Amino acid sequence: MMQRVLEVEVMDTAEEARDYDAMDHSDVNRQFCADFLAFASSNGRSPLGRDTPANVVDFGTGTALIPLELCKQASGIRVTALDLSAHMLAQAQVNITRAGLGERVTVQRVDAKGTPFANGTFHATMSNSIIHHIPTPSDGLAEMLRVTSKGGSLFVRDLCRPETEGEVARLVALYSGVAPSDPTRRASFEHQRELFRASLCAALTVPELVALVASLGIPSSACQMTSDRHWTLAYEKP
Repeated sequence: MMQRVLEVEVMDTAEEARDYDAMDHSDVNRQFCADFLAFASSNGRSPLGRDTPANVVDFGTGTALIPLELCKQASGIRVTALDLSAHMLAQAQVNITRAGLGERVTVQRVDAKGTPFANGTFHATMSNSIIHHIPTPSDGLAEMLRVTSKGGSLFVRDLCRPETEGEVARLVALYSGVAPSDPTRRASFEHQRELFRASLCAALTVPELVALVASLGIPSSACQMTSDRHWTLAYEKP
């Protein structure tokens, strides 16, 4: 089994923000939002935001592409989008303005391990691919759970660390796309591939996740492998 190799916690350069925003995560983001909304309305609960406006927080929003997709799928939701990277949030604000969703999506520069919000502030908490950036993931997960209201949804998805370097290479080759023929775009493409590779190596395995959330009172049944490269934590806070 490969050991976890930490990457930089905060991607805070203009180049990283640009290359991250340029990655085509549209299908993955669309599926994430659909799965999040389906879980938030499970167990007989009303669809999130249908009867009354719902406040959702997104930990590690990056350039806010997931909050924007979520607003397309559900009209009664407002999102507070958090990230520690100033450059990511600058690009996020551009994306929000371009989409005309400034009244529904707001950004804040906040550390996921310690937010300024009161206990139970949000009807639902979501996060996609931030856990592998946090050296002590239990701190981020505990904070996500804390700000989620009673009866609210905690929905976290991230990459799962492969067992071998060979499997890392296979996933990078499979999901990074084809190198562009335009030589001026080649450096950006290679940077995106390296970001993906580093993220896979920094990710948690499902057993590691289960061990972490047990200390928060979250059962192992809330943790599932949901694709060939992702795990999902889906939990209704009692």
